[in-house]
Amino acid sequence: MPMVSNFPTVSDADLATASAPSDTGTMLTSAHDADTSPLVRIRSLLPGLARAEQRVAQVVLDAPSSVARRSITEVALAAHTSETTVTRFCKAVGVGGYPQLRIALAADTARSEARSSRNLGGEISTEDDLASVISKVSFADARAVEETAEQIDVATLQTVINIVAGAGRVDVYGVGASAFVAADLQQKLHRIGRISFAWSDTHIMLTSAAVLSPGDVAVGISHTGATTDTVEALRVAREHGAITVALTNFPRSPITEVADHVLTTAARETTFRSGATASRIAQLTVIDCLFIGVAQQHMDAAVNALDATRDAVGSHRLGVRPDGRRRPRETGK
Repeated sequence: MPMVSNFPTVSDADLATASAPSDTGTMLTSAHDADTSPLVRIRSLLPGLARAEQRVAQVVLDAPSSVARRSITEVALAAHTSETTVTRFCKAVGVGGYPQLRIALAADTARSEARSSRNLGGEISTEDDLASVISKVSFADARAVEETAEQIDVATLQTVINIVAGAGRVDVYGVGASAFVAADLQQKLHRIGRISFAWSDTHIMLTSAAVLSPGDVAVGISHTGATTDTVEALRVAREHGAITVALTNFPRSPITEVADHVLTTAARETTFRSGATASRIAQLTVIDCLFIGVAQQHMDAAVNALDATRDAVGSHRLGVRPDGRRRPRETGK
């Protein structure tokens, strides 16, 4: 029985075509570009693509290893478009043509499998070059997100979503790096019409907590769970009848003693406090899940609010697409 490879295969014809010079489209020319995942580039350019090209992009993003084995006709059919559009998409994302896209996807799949098979660790030494630093930091961030998603208590998260969705007011406390996460949650809730405030100054946190009442929610964010300012603010909020929620990396830390509900992350401290970076990414993952859960419970109002806020700032954006191409002018009636 012939051996079947686990990696996507590319034909000799594809290799020959890919190596031929191209006078159209923007090719990946530098060594850095060649090593860059085509999926990252596709995601970054997706908003600026034409609608039909976006459908091709979604087919690629949904199953990159499968696309590496499929013909251009199959991909066009899957995207409900033409082969010409697939070719145009390839040029728009800088790979020149479909054979080059298949090769890039095959190489990216191989790199991904190799990357997942080794533990890069998180410790960064003075001997590490910049490429190693990038690999280790990105690995730590990705691992923090994956492990946070795997360990989060879905039932607790659902309870917190229900509480926040029905709250009269949500005050969020965090200092240092956690203050940025607190501000992110406040901004997200505010955009969908939920009354929310974020505080990072100790005195203001305490005065805020002192005026909360039953029906309000206080959220304390602390990676260590031992930040005195945040723990104290949550304690005062609880004393005044507010429901308290803690977001921390350590489920037995001091902040959990003053929290009615505890959400946890999974990030590890490493050299140069790169874990502080990973902890922020992990916290934002939980915050995003919380926000989306709340928005789902007020879907119509949330969509209307998001549309209104987007329209409000629309005039402050330049008239170009994310890929640099100018947006078509809107014609008046």
